[in-house]
Amino acid sequence: MIQRDQLVAACDHQLRAGQFKDFTINGLQVAGCDQVQRVMTGVTACQALLDEAVTWQADMVLVHHGYFWKNEPVAITGMKQKRIKTLLDHDINLLAYHLPLDAHAEMGNNAELARLLGWKVEGCIDGELGEGLLWAGRLTQPQTLQVLAEQIAQTLRREPLVIEAPGVGEIERIAWCTGGAQDMITDAFEAGAQVFVSGEISERTTHLAREMGIHYIAAGHHATERYGIQAMGEWLADEYGVEHRFVDIDNPA
Repeated sequence: MIQRDQLVAACDHQLRAGQFKDFTINGLQVAGCDQVQRVMTGVTACQALLDEAVTWQADMVLVHHGYFWKNEPVAITGMKQKRIKTLLDHDINLLAYHLPLDAHAEMGNNAELARLLGWKVEGCIDGELGEGLLWAGRLTQPQTLQVLAEQIAQTLRREPLVIEAPGVGEIERIAWCTGGAQDMITDAFEAGAQVFVSGEISERTTHLAREMGIHYIAAGHHATERYGIQAMGEWLADEYGVEHRFVDIDNPA
């Protein structure tokens, strides 16, 4: 058992939450009980995850996608009211980290994706490692786009959408950013990447990839961001002795 405020402070410090200009609040979003023993992690604080937390009698829910996004309606009604009421009725804390968890050099989403797929990290294109969101590196050996896509499908348990750029051939130099980062493809190309991997795709992404000459793999927003939050939960369990359980709420997007 650990005090909530101590756990929140540890997470804020580890992820350097205050250094990021984000679209949401990073850190404690909804306060619940003062003491924490059980921490449930998940990608998004959806109602299905909260229901699992209630059943498990979690003291804290730790997610990548929380609430209070920029430009969303401020009224607590409808779906938002039901979610927050669930937390308050059961005295459950909600802790969320968005960009800080994408960027973390050791247990962030980008770091975990590279670890799982065996990519050699060489740094970030848009800042220092641990601060930047667009990561760059190399595959262990040159391979075809099809082989890379099959590896991603098997590892993430989701079939990716693959856009092949004519004339690129075998690939070795790779750039990636988990989630909804498809518009970073131009920066990835200008940095010399032969393939860019992210979560989502827009209509324009296909034309950009084909005409610039860089392969694109949309591997799923949810699928690419399962792993940072799990690593964060395991770190809390190791460092502070809390019980940790990750719940994967199915999401094909």
